[in-house]
Amino acid sequence: MANHLFDFIRSRIVDPDRLFMETPDGATMTYGALLAETGRYANALIGLNIRPGDRVAVQLEKSPAVIFIYLACVRIGAVFLPLNTGYTLNELEYFISDSGASLVICDPHARDGLSEIANRHHAQLETHGRDASRSLYERVMNASGEFHDVARGPDDLAAILYTSGTTGRSKGAMLSHDNLASNALALVETWRFSPQDVLIHALPVFHTHGLFVATNVTLLAGSSLIFLPKFDAKLVLSYMDRASVLMGVPTFYTRLLDEAGLNAETTAKMRLFISGSAPLLAETHRDWSKRTGHAILERYGMTETNMNTSNPYDGDRVPGTVGMALPGVEARVVDPETGKPVPQGDIGMIEVKGPNVFKGYWNMPEKTKAEFRDDGFFITGDLGQFDERGYLSIVGRGKDLIISGGLNIYPKEVEEEIDALTGVIESAVIGLPHPDFGEGVVAVIVREKNATIDEQQVMAGLDGRLARFKLPKQMFFVDELPRNTMGKVQKNLLRDAYKDLRFS
Repeated sequence: MANHLFDFIRSRIVDPDRLFMETPDGATMTYGALLAETGRYANALIGLNIRPGDRVAVQLEKSPAVIFIYLACVRIGAVFLPLNTGYTLNELEYFISDSGASLVICDPHARDGLSEIANRHHAQLETHGRDASRSLYERVMNASGEFHDVARGPDDLAAILYTSGTTGRSKGAMLSHDNLASNALALVETWRFSPQDVLIHALPVFHTHGLFVATNVTLLAGSSLIFLPKFDAKLVLSYMDRASVLMGVPTFYTRLLDEAGLNAETTAKMRLFISGSAPLLAETHRDWSKRTGHAILERYGMTETNMNTSNPYDGDRVPGTVGMALPGVEARVVDPETGKPVPQGDIGMIEVKGPNVFKGYWNMPEKTKAEFRDDGFFITGDLGQFDERGYLSIVGRGKDLIISGGLNIYPKEVEEEIDALTGVIESAVIGLPHPDFGEGVVAVIVREKNATIDEQQVMAGLDGRLARFKLPKQMFFVDELPRNTMGKVQKNLLRDAYKDLRFS
């Protein structure tokens, strides 16, 4: 049996001397060199006794090595588990414990903090750094580039990505070889990717957008990457005369619009600008078109499904919509209670079905069952509506998920940390429109009688407990939270109350 995903990647390598990646320091890598490098990483992982099905947790700053480790895991049949570099030790312990990771790979500076956690959960710990002795990097440099890929079928797991859960606990979405391969192939077709394309890669590589969408689409199109360590508006703009595609979140586009050098001339060689992971304001869409002559293409996806819909490559890219279902994917809007489709124009729950949809939540069979209809459709938790042309719009999220700067934040997790602080009775966390991040985290807090805890003390109490991107950008202290007759906090009323908020 073949290795389903990597065989697709290998089959698209027509010329091993073709450029796969370049970095700002001038380093380059061909597709042939990529095969050898991932072979070395695969042999190094095998040397650590990593076997098919083992979970490999990776928390590394963005670098080409993350891509090499991901592909090496695919080649040996292991399950890749990327972790946000902003996660605290408190958060990392949950992911390592819940996943049952066999190996944790981190930057050298994180070894001391992670070693105790890894030992406690019987996981090996390896650092990755050129200046670190006895590191994975050292093992790789001493390994052979020749490797015979381990057989893996379409339904075998390739990755687990943790996403927010309705109870505040993150859930591990299990993604198979075919989930990733089928979605990348659909996107290559929909977005007209070819070997001539050069993608500016400025996204993080610990979630589906930067890791699976940007990277897998490039690999299956035989295209090239300009691999940047992070988003820098001036740097991204400087590469547009050599590139053809940019994938980003709304924050990318608002910050690029702040650059005086952004115009039709500097973007003339670009053919496609893609935005996702958070709602793009219609105003940003219009401003971009006016400045550059390009219409941003919005799409809709999520951790559990990769990409579901996209505005058309040829045809109208309608601001405020996420287009139509991708090839092989079905999308519908239904009554949340009955599951029956609602009339065109009505708001309902978005459900999707297709080869892109994940295999379920890791170690959560009951939760998995609850999220699927009997006919196989996945209940996304997002509310939407179809217009008369079949374009889908996202109008809200039934799960109250906040997406800030393209990153998922579940309010319950933030609320639990705030509620644990001395002087706090309870809190409610909501997302409100933010001009830069799409949504900003806002905390509404009820203090104990005579308590004097303030915003500065709350932030000090959260320091080290939550990743920085989850921290509130604004706080309000109130006497009580609005509730319905059943005692449930009415967050819709809070969002209405603070809808005119302007973030400082």
